[in-house]
Amino acid sequence: MHGYSGDKQAYLTRLRRIEGQIRGLQRMVDDDAYCIDVLTQVSAATRALQAVALGLLEEHISHCVADAINVGGPEAEAKVKEASAAIARLVRS
Repeated sequence: MHGYSGDKQAYLTRLRRIEGQIRGLQRMVDDDAYCIDVLTQVSAATRALQAVALGLLEEHISHCVADAINVGGPEAEAKVKEASAAIARLVRS
């Protein structure tokens, strides 16, 4: 079971809302909306995706990584490295 399983429905709801934002962006471009208005909406969608990513990361650390650390051994080290790599990807984006 994944760390986010308890909040799966909330994540799906948020992702569907973001999907709607993206469809709205497509309509804006199709309708030749003003560039700054489109960019504003792109920024909002990006922030929404980042919020989902941070939530998933928090779930991963508090469940998967914490459980692996409690067990110890190579699995713990691997989970910490995996989490560090995920954080690095989020920081770069």
